[in-house]
Amino acid sequence: MATWDDVRRLALALPETAEGTSYGNLAWKVRGTTFVWNRPVHKGDAEPILGVHVADEGVKAALIADDPDVYFTIPHFDGYPSVLVRLERIGVDELEEAITEAWLLRAPKRLAAAFSAQAGSSTSPTRITPGDTTSA
Repeated sequence: MATWDDVRRLALALPETAEGTSYGNLAWKVRGTTFVWNRPVHKGDAEPILGVHVADEGVKAALIADDPDVYFTIPHFDGYPSVLVRLERIGVDELEEAITEAWLLRAPKRLAAAFSAQAGSSTSPTRITPGDTTSA
């Protein structure tokens, strides 16, 4: 089970990330571009919800299909590459992967490439499909 402290720690560990707000809600941004954010609790929500930028609608659909207890969406996000995460149902390792992928997608290309080179990985997001055990 992950917490907002985990989100904060993982997001702020990434280069040039700042904590701020977006539409009045807590958000983490790389050079001013939001990559993960706190979706405010709405009527019917039983737990904290994290919004995460993903590569595209296909990745969003795959995440939701693979683990609908953790990942979901609402009509507001139709056509937008983001997924909602039930924070209390995701493990910290999976959360770290989601946050890092979101950061890589939203960071400027040179910054993402430098981070990936330093981390010893590719220069672009891995776009891992849920259940894929062949990707690093």
